[in-house]
Amino acid sequence: MDDIEGEKIENMKIIDEGLIKIKIPEFDKISSEAPVFYNPNMEFNRDISILALQTFQKELNRKIAICDLFGGSGIRGIRYKKEITDTDEVHVNDISPLAISFAKKNAEYNDVELTFHQNEANILLRQSRGVYDIIDIDPFGTPSYFIDSVAYSIKKNSLLCVTATDTSALCGTYKEPCVRKYNAMPYKSEYCHETGIRILIGFIALTFAKYKKYIIPQLSHSSMHYMRLYLKIKKGSASSDESLKNNIGHIIHCRKCSYRKSITGITTSIPRICPECGEKLKITGPLWVGLIQNKEFIEKMMNDNSKILSTKNEIDKLLETCYKESEAPVTFYDVHELCRIMKISAPKLDKILNTLIKEGYLAIKTHFNPLGIKTDCDVQTLKKIIKRLVN
Repeated sequence: MDDIEGEKIENMKIIDEGLIKIKIPEFDKISSEAPVFYNPNMEFNRDISILALQTFQKELNRKIAICDLFGGSGIRGIRYKKEITDTDEVHVNDISPLAISFAKKNAEYNDVELTFHQNEANILLRQSRGVYDIIDIDPFGTPSYFIDSVAYSIKKNSLLCVTATDTSALCGTYKEPCVRKYNAMPYKSEYCHETGIRILIGFIALTFAKYKKYIIPQLSHSSMHYMRLYLKIKKGSASSDESLKNNIGHIIHCRKCSYRKSITGITTSIPRICPECGEKLKITGPLWVGLIQNKEFIEKMMNDNSKILSTKNEIDKLLETCYKESEAPVTFYDVHELCRIMKISAPKLDKILNTLIKEGYLAIKTHFNPLGIKTDCDVQTLKKIIKRLVN
């Protein structure tokens, strides 16, 4: 039994992760109602964050100050301090006094010095303008409530890390919450996880533009039940305007024939009828139609993945795929969905990929869907190639 802030906590357990150990109370299920929030399924998230933050620190070539906005048990902040070289201060915040007590005990347990805050996240951000080189937002649910305060607080040449677990809204299962939280219309297509990430990035970009700041996505991935972004933050009114002009738009999609196209521009005229089959088009957005992966940044992460991380093989696989996706077109084709529309059996994925490449098209797998192909081949030609491979 442990005494935390005068409370007797029974059924404690020790968690090993990365280079640290932490103590947390036992709980029946992962929930925001748990005494101290800790999610073992997010170890991969934290592992890849270590690599991303270390890569960014090396680019800056100086000590970095980090804010873990939703500290919980303290595991993320403690790992950042312990496992990333040349950290200056690591600040851990949580509104729960019990969480902060656990985080302090766990910091002592791992012999690291952290700065602790027990505050509402928006208030801390508003009081800390220009303090942090990296702000990490990993809430239970949507990050949308905090993006405006981050945009106000974060300085130029910094890194913003964002997790969203409300994938049902971003992916279009529940449209109204997406419109309410992200000011965008989703659509539940076969590539809805990519659309969700683009909606999230677009929302952040539009929010940051109010403060004459713009974003450059470095790494974006959809894994298990969450989406995760790493965004470099730059400043300048003209560059912010240019970024919105070139990267914000919509995706149009035809349910009948699977035609789709990305359209740049917030107020651009958007076609309503499919040019291939005449069906009424579905419209998604506004969202980010620019690049969501940075080839150079990901390559640096791949070269630096020598740390002792339990999820190293998974990270290698994800980074390799994201690296290949970095210059691929917006959206992808699900082979089984196309074959369902054509009412034929699906040929092997590798067979389609090899044929596309032989015929001069870009064709790569995507981390969003094991049956997905990113290609610059138009949908009608792709259907013909698939049909040819089946016959």
